[in-house]
Amino acid sequence: MQAIASDRKIVIIPTYNERENIEKMIRTVLALDGNFHILIVDDGSPDGTAQIVKQLQTEYTDRLFILERSGKQGLGTAYIAGFRWCLDHQYDYIFEMDADFSHNPADLIRLYSACKQGADLSIGSRYCKGIGVRDWPIGRILMSYGASKYVRVVLSMKVYDTTAGFVCYTRRLLEHINLDHIQMKGYGFQIEMKYNAFKLGYTIQEVPIIFTDRKEGVSKMSSSIFGEAFWGVLKLRFRKITPHHNA
Repeated sequence: MQAIASDRKIVIIPTYNERENIEKMIRTVLALDGNFHILIVDDGSPDGTAQIVKQLQTEYTDRLFILERSGKQGLGTAYIAGFRWCLDHQYDYIFEMDADFSHNPADLIRLYSACKQGADLSIGSRYCKGIGVRDWPIGRILMSYGASKYVRVVLSMKVYDTTAGFVCYTRRLLEHINLDHIQMKGYGFQIEMKYNAFKLGYTIQEVPIIFTDRKEGVSKMSSSIFGEAFWGVLKLRFRKITPHHNA
């Protein structure tokens, strides 16, 4: 299914020190069929990432936007700031994607198609059709796969890739998730958002992808991120999820 240009689609890309990747990523996404827009949320990158984006804004005046924040404030808060901006600017489909090409930009069209055909949340899934990961050491694969299985068991949520960061939300879903109540800031944020969608009764569809480890720049993964997710999932199990009533 081809992307439809009339739908307002925007890709949120959080950045911290991504100067090696950001120009190529922006040009690749904006060259796709379907008139995708991009919102960069930069956490004060000292390597000049934001300056590169601003230079490109002169070329992509109506399709490339940037939110600049002071210092590293966490992945979750970056996305929530991006969600609020995109909702305020009336976008219909709002995507999350990494800046480092671990996600294939061409798969944005597949995620969009899944939502266009009825899903409220589509997930670029590494695990729904076996293990779709390249260039990771076996230990990291087992940790990531095990984390997703742990979440499925604890939360009784039938999603194979619960920590996936390559997703598409419909506007109506984001309007009904109470973003003020999202607590986790690292990769646990991805679990918490999916769990909210699940508990509120929205349709979730996993789209199989191949995830490739970054070639340029430095990974932001740390043991504290996994610790937050582990304990945060246990707390989520006993938390009441309610919709945002002002939507």
